[in-house]
Amino acid sequence: MGAAMADQLSAVFAALADPTRRAILERLAEGEATVSALAEPFDMSLAAVSKHLKVLERAGLISRGRDAQWRPCSLEARPLEQASDWLGDYRRFWDTKFDRLEEHINRIAGSGNREEES
Repeated sequence: MGAAMADQLSAVFAALADPTRRAILERLAEGEATVSALAEPFDMSLAAVSKHLKVLERAGLISRGRDAQWRPCSLEARPLEQASDWLGDYRRFWDTKFDRLEEHINRIAGSGNREEES
């Protein structure tokens, strides 16, 4: 992984660390929205929501367009895919652990059944 990709990934994970930003992304997954529409469910100022949007935009997770007087925000899924791919590389580690745990449980369950048959 290149340095630029690592920096992008760091920005994505930092942006995703905040529950408000995750909620904003969930809303944008339904379609584009204005800042005021995104701010509606939160008990915070438009300025505070705008700060969250700037973090998401710097991480490449959203884009903002221009349509007359308003700037609709849209979800950009590519950085999420890159984060998912990175996490997926570690799935092999967990899959191996879970497979060994399952084998161990099956051995224990199997030995318990043999003892009951005796």
